Amino acid sequence: MHDIPSSDSFTLTPIGYIESDYPDKFGVPRQPGLAPAANASLALTPPFDDPLTVRGLSEFSHLWVTFIFHQSPQRWTPLVRPPRLGGNRKVGVFASRSTHRPNRLGLSLIELTGVDTANGVRLHLAGCDLVSGTPVVDIKPYLPWAEARPEAKAGFAPEPPTRLTVTFSEAALASLSLRSDAVTLRALVEQVLSQDPRPAYQCNQQTPRLYGVRLRDVDIKFRAVQNDATTLEVVAIDSLSIQPCVTPGR
Repeated sequence: MHDIPSSDSFTLTPIGYIESDYPDKFGVPRQPGLAPAANASLALTPPFDDPLTVRGLSEFSHLWVTFIFHQSPQRWTPLVRPPRLGGNRKVGVFASRSTHRPNRLGLSLIELTGVDTANGVRLHLAGCDLVSGTPVVDIKPYLPWAEARPEAKAGFAPEPPTRLTVTFSEAALASLSLRSDAVTLRALVEQVLSQDPRPAYQCNQQTPRLYGVRLRDVDIKFRAVQNDATTLEVVAIDSLSIQPCVTPGR
């Protein structure tokens, strides 16, 4: 058994930063690929933005993206409450995908839709589950023959989460109709809200409380439908002023 000095530490340098449809962490899907309408890109920063670093990458369809949960507290806990268990049952942090990890490292499998090397390096992504500004520390191509294991056990999350029905008020539909991206924005709203982004302990509460989630440059106001635990209603879609995500080093 190897002795590991307790004083060992490692420095991680971001290779780039995410720009996505998620300006805030509230509403971000809890797993990648659950909202395929979500657009994102990874802009590499110097010296990693040399086109040579991504030569051959366009031949792959998916990437493993290692990142930092930069909006999570710099602390960790041995026990966490996964939303999948209703926010009530505790499991070990290493038996979960909680953000409250010792090193705040995250890992997502994300679809690669394009590689742009016209001005540095920018990778275009689909189904991203990362908030804008997320520091990325590594990327690796996904190999389905080595890494896909359909027979694997999935613990307390053996099946995809149940989807809710999402409806729109007349006012929300009117706001959508004024936008050039109405089709893709509506799809994104439906995909995000169908996963019920409310805190797990509130998901079964039938109250008229309004919730808000920011997607792209709008604020989506929604609420649970009274006497219907399977439906969320979008009541308003309001434009807001969002400061653009500035990629450090550019």
